[in-house]
Amino acid sequence: MLTRNINDNIDKISTLREELKVMKADYGAMIQKSYKSKSQQSRIMFLLSSENFLQAYKRIQYMKQYAKFRKKQGEGIKTKTEELQALNNDLISQKKTKQKLIAENEVAKKKLTEERKDQQALVATLKKDEGKFTSQIKTKQRQADEIDRQIDALIKAAIEEANRIAREKARANAKESNTKTATTTTAKSTSSEKFELTAEDKALAANFTNNKGKLPWPVEKGMVVKSYGTHQHPQFPNVTTNSNGVEIATENNATARAVFDGEVMQIQQIKGANKAVYIQHGDFITVYSNLGTVSVKRGDKVSTKQNIGTVANSPTEGKTVLKFYIYKNTTKMNPADWVYRM
Repeated sequence: MLTRNINDNIDKISTLREELKVMKADYGAMIQKSYKSKSQQSRIMFLLSSENFLQAYKRIQYMKQYAKFRKKQGEGIKTKTEELQALNNDLISQKKTKQKLIAENEVAKKKLTEERKDQQALVATLKKDEGKFTSQIKTKQRQADEIDRQIDALIKAAIEEANRIAREKARANAKESNTKTATTTTAKSTSSEKFELTAEDKALAANFTNNKGKLPWPVEKGMVVKSYGTHQHPQFPNVTTNSNGVEIATENNATARAVFDGEVMQIQQIKGANKAVYIQHGDFITVYSNLGTVSVKRGDKVSTKQNIGTVANSPTEGKTVLKFYIYKNTTKMNPADWVYRM
């Protein structure tokens, strides 16, 4: 843009110089003629030689117009000269600005070149130690997979236990009422895959489903650092990582909170993941893993956004990360589909 403006100014300056040259030539010729006929006597004789009064009047008007035109020409030359000077000053300013920008671009280019070299050096280092880093990533993934297996096993066991308790209650009711309906209820088969829901549980599950995409975050402040599903590693294309939930980085001593009304189903000490709280919402389960402290106990009724504990801080990595899962019975769900703007 500056280059175009500079070129436009150069064209205007050239045009103005040509116009000024013509104006000066005309003005010079007029001055020369005026000088030759400058005597007062010639002007008087010019008037006295008029054939009549009207012609004399017209000649007086002519001399006035001639003097006015000379004055206008002089002012025009002055204006053009000032305009030319202003354009020259503007051109100098634009050239300085352009030179400054070019200098800044050179500095930025040099900095980018240095950053590119650093990046290439880092990539070379990563490639050199690719085997080592790949091994570390795979080890962490195996640990994460083991934690996920522990969570899956506990959920199956919890479902089986909940269904067993429900069946025992049904048998007790059957003995008391001795009705065909109760006897039929006790005959239901054992399952560790799905909850046998009461009417109250079904209503809670339906309410949980209706709030899909509107659930609050399990921490007040945080950001997702590892999302749900299988992902290719950004540095090592041959390495993939998998997550059954999401990992949310938050501030130190952050409070974990329930995302919906429910009942604490289980509190587990997971090897390599501190503590985990399982909250049942009908046939849905939310899991809050990597808690340093827990402020609820098994069987407690909890409400939405209620404090259930604090997120543990890793002393080696210096990070505070909550691992959050959502299950429907034993089926894993993507928390980003349920939590508002996750």
